Amino acid sequence: MEAYIKGLGIISPQKTFDTSDFLSDVVEHNSRYLPCFEPSYKDFLNPTLARRMARIIKMSIAASTVCLKDAGIIVPDAIMTGTALGCLEDTEKFLLAIIENEEQFLTPTSFIQSTHNTVSAQIALQLKCMNYNFTYVHKGFSFESALLDGLMTIAVGEAKNVLIGVHDEMTDKYYRVCDRIGYWKKETLPTMELINSKTNGSIAGEGSAFFMFGSEKSEGDYAKLRDVKTIYKPENKEEIENKITELLNERGLTAKDIDVVIYGINGDVRFDKTYYNLRDNYFKNSTATYFKHLCGEYQTAGSFALWLAAMMLKKQEIPKAVLIGANNARAIKNIIIYNTFLDADHSVYLLSQC
Repeated sequence: MEAYIKGLGIISPQKTFDTSDFLSDVVEHNSRYLPCFEPSYKDFLNPTLARRMARIIKMSIAASTVCLKDAGIIVPDAIMTGTALGCLEDTEKFLLAIIENEEQFLTPTSFIQSTHNTVSAQIALQLKCMNYNFTYVHKGFSFESALLDGLMTIAVGEAKNVLIGVHDEMTDKYYRVCDRIGYWKKETLPTMELINSKTNGSIAGEGSAFFMFGSEKSEGDYAKLRDVKTIYKPENKEEIENKITELLNERGLTAKDIDVVIYGINGDVRFDKTYYNLRDNYFKNSTATYFKHLCGEYQTAGSFALWLAAMMLKKQEIPKAVLIGANNARAIKNIIIYNTFLDADHSVYLLSQC
């Protein structure tokens, strides 16, 4: 299964909304939570409609609109989205209203907009797209599930152009809940120093990203996504390496053919050892990079890494802000993304130059 990335649109804690810019102005946060840089929504939504929409819905519609424009597609053949939390802000509003109003006189707006498939539905309504539409809610595998569905849909010939995206937001209440169970760092540190941290926890992030995948190669494509694999709670590093070897063998490649590896290093001393084992042994000849100091940690952060890989392959450059050590890649032909959420949901992506 493989497909070509024809367009992308992403809203993140970095200035990534302009598809022509590639991390030329990296923003260093000094916070335990990285909020997104949001565009002016009046360019994408009717102001009357926008007032009733939650922030994450507006972010996703804007990101998907940019993606479609970038790809030159008006209406996709299918829409797949992945989200771990759905429209969390509206969920919280509805639950609080239940408590504060003693389960009486509740307005339905927050409830209607709190469902996990609200974003994909709103995008379809905006586009008047009546085609296949599905949302995956699989925690740390939400994005990967949407990608696999999209790749299979293209592989069996049911669609030629598929819009795949993710959306997850951070709220104050959710941040505090996760903080209590040890997700986040207790100290504040500059995000560019995250890789040197030796304490538990990471920094919280959020984002919305959309990608247009096509079945046929064309001029201007960003990259080719060749495969995606998931590993749930691997027992040891040998199981991880065997899965990667299996993926590479299926595509006629070896570890030596991988020019760049993008790791999901998040500064949590409990889990980063998985990445360092791969960097120091299995991929010791590949250029090492990382990304969560730019976008923060969240269940669908792999989407930021996919954007990063696609831009690297198209522009044939590696931003200094993501490098770990020296850049040994003269040309960028093959990239592996290795990411994990809480060392339970592990995912591997293989991308190649078009």
